[in-house]
Amino acid sequence: MRDSAPTQAESSSTAALIVGASQGIGLEFVRQLLPRADRLYATYRDPQAELLTIQDPRLRCLPLDITDESQIAAAIAEIQAETTVLHTVINCVGVLHEGMMQPEKSLRQLNAEQLLRYFQINSIGAVLLAKHVQPLLKHTHRSIFATISAKIGSIGDNQLGGWYGYRASKAALNMLMRTAAIEYKRTCPRTIVVMLHPGTTDTRLSRPFQRNVPPEKLFSVERTVGQLITILDGLEESDSGEFFSWDGSRLPW
Repeated sequence: MRDSAPTQAESSSTAALIVGASQGIGLEFVRQLLPRADRLYATYRDPQAELLTIQDPRLRCLPLDITDESQIAAAIAEIQAETTVLHTVINCVGVLHEGMMQPEKSLRQLNAEQLLRYFQINSIGAVLLAKHVQPLLKHTHRSIFATISAKIGSIGDNQLGGWYGYRASKAALNMLMRTAAIEYKRTCPRTIVVMLHPGTTDTRLSRPFQRNVPPEKLFSVERTVGQLITILDGLEESDSGEFFSWDGSRLPW
């Protein structure tokens, strides 16, 4: 926590950062949070991203590949040139399938390159974001650092096996963010760090795997993000470091 009192600008304005906003859940977070923010930063990797079609003076779009730490540092530096404070940071970046990369059904399908790719995107990028964004969360206002995780990353809940890389990278994400939450309690004590399971949402990530999902358990992005925002709005500082499902229940590690 800083010794100086917050400036008038810090007290009267709200700023948010959505990482991975090109499409899906991240893009919907932009749409639903934009009316609530004085300034919203959103990152994209695809230069053809739908995000870039949104015309709003409060929105600033920044290119970012979360697997490149230098790009994370550069994006945060651009934000710091405009503000000293963020109140909401939501990381929506994740990969389940990509080109020829598909979830592994057995040990025979494992290879080091694919496992490293899962960890690079799903785990390491998030904690490097936590590293670089930390100075913008060192203030006296309640703030949120949320990361989209997945129930499948719960070790205690794993009854089916399979999907080695995705499961393991999400479990690693949970541990990295839980550890960051402990440090944030010292360095950014008003910031609540949480991991969120959004439920099965109708996005490009889940589309190849929706066949056996009951219709009532397949959520639209609008419903998913609305549910997650309700959770975020209700969080208390004692919730920092926890893993929440879309319905507000706590998930086992």
